[in-house]
Amino acid sequence: MRVVGITGGVGSGKSEVLRYLHDGCGAVICQMDETAKMLQRKGTKCYERIVKAFGTEIIGPDGELNRESLAEQVFSSDEKLDVLNGIVHPEVIRWVRDDIAGKEKEEVGIYVVESALLPEVGAEICSEIWYIYAPVSVRRERLRKSRGYTDEKISSMIAAQPSEEEFRKISSAVIDNGGAFGNTVRQIGELL
Repeated sequence: MRVVGITGGVGSGKSEVLRYLHDGCGAVICQMDETAKMLQRKGTKCYERIVKAFGTEIIGPDGELNRESLAEQVFSSDEKLDVLNGIVHPEVIRWVRDDIAGKEKEEVGIYVVESALLPEVGAEICSEIWYIYAPVSVRRERLRKSRGYTDEKISSMIAAQPSEEEFRKISSAVIDNGGAFGNTVRQIGELL
């Protein structure tokens, strides 16, 4: 089974690529951010460890983690971010490894792991990493149209992510998703 990591900057069109890989190629898609959220729900080991580390003030009225409150704590301190990542990342990797093993038994041909944190988290489980590239101008336009973001918000999001050079350095393939999607599909076909 091929385990393909998908990464790229905000607005690069990763979601569209994932949809195509699922619908057009029969790939199983695992979005690590969604897996992390699932593993942090009330009653899980991650949830208990996060509350123990950060206090009950991060629990919302519904009993689940209040992500805004948690974010305020961790993004103001590298130490606290390291603590959170130390709790969550190993659990996510364990879950994904188990899921891959299960899908391999089902004879799935392609398993796709999507994460903005590749290669820092998860590269070791991928046989290859594809960087979904689009020029910054295209990404900005997409984010303005699809999400209604301001230029300031877009700039801060882009600045917080790895550079194009960093993405390219860790990737085994680059897919140019800056133009017509048919061109992207052709590139995916060549890689598969």
